[in-house]
Amino acid sequence: MPDAFTVLWTHDTCRALRKAGRVGERPPVAFSGVHSSLPAWSGARAGDEVYALHVNRGTVFVVSRMRVDGVGRRDCCGAAPSTWQDPGFPGHGDWSMLGAGGCGATAVHVDATPVRFDVPIPGDLLGRLTWRNRRGQTRGLKHVVDGRLEHVISLQGFYRLTCESAEELAEVADSPAPGLEASMWTAST
Repeated sequence: MPDAFTVLWTHDTCRALRKAGRVGERPPVAFSGVHSSLPAWSGARAGDEVYALHVNRGTVFVVSRMRVDGVGRRDCCGAAPSTWQDPGFPGHGDWSMLGAGGCGATAVHVDATPVRFDVPIPGDLLGRLTWRNRRGQTRGLKHVVDGRLEHVISLQGFYRLTCESAEELAEVADSPAPGLEASMWTAST
């Protein structure tokens, strides 16, 4: 059975996505790293889902829902750099803001929903979301007050959701944005 994870996309990442005109486009790739500046997608395998989240003024948004196709360099990534000055993944230059220049970056190929910033996670759900570690221990979000996230520290990283939270987050991600008739995810599959 596939797992589901969350990854936090920072303000800088989301600002770069907007500036590059990537809103409404489907990222073909994201990047995993070995340094804390770029979360390691450890444990993710083909078929797993990853929810890219963004926090703006206490509201947590689902930016994209990505299904992992595979991890590692492919032909679409372009030539591997021959010097430290060369881009790491020239074939994915349009999506480099997702971490292509990160320390030890590795391409994670995905089938994703379009990038959006209009799908908030309801405040009551924030208090119920839980993640589990490899030993089966669960934890919830810290710093949720009145349905708002006051500090992002407990979202920073790459974390495995419990099955129940993955199902609830899938419902949120599949909900149409105001004015849309059908889910972006459903339209892609």
